[in-house]
Amino acid sequence: MQSRLRVQGNPVQPMLVTFPLGLFVSATVFDLSDVTGGPAFLGEVGYWTGVAALFAAAMTAIAGMVDLWDVPGDRTRRTAVAFNLVNATMAGLFLLTCLVRAHSPQRGASTAILITELVALAVGGVGVHLGARLMRQFDGRRRGEAGTFDALGGEAGTLGGGADPTVDGVRPRP
Repeated sequence: MQSRLRVQGNPVQPMLVTFPLGLFVSATVFDLSDVTGGPAFLGEVGYWTGVAALFAAAMTAIAGMVDLWDVPGDRTRRTAVAFNLVNATMAGLFLLTCLVRAHSPQRGASTAILITELVALAVGGVGVHLGARLMRQFDGRRRGEAGTFDALGGEAGTLGGGADPTVDGVRPRP
């Protein structure tokens, strides 16, 4: 299976998924600092970090939907659908916290918001597990069975195989 959205031969969605996940974790850390007695501005920083994470999650979801068209209808497709649904659930929980905070004047965090964010991060942990499983399934199809010489390359005598090389060995023109 090849992803439709690729940058230099690498699928885009696995690269994009790190941005919303990291921003959601950062937002939760800022909100934890706000709830435990840190400066009040940390709650607002947490809010705006969550908003940025929601935009990143939307871009990641679009890339995931484009890639979903090419996933064969077997166990890999079920894992890909579950991965996208879990990530959408995490983003939905953070969207809920952002909507609750949008109408308050300082956009600070509360204990209930922090608990909701921690639950969302736990859901995101399930998404990380599913994403790792998905990458193993894709690598297994692309590289052959791990532990054999087929995993090292395709044709004998070529580095990285002929069809999908990681590094292209091209001589510069003189």
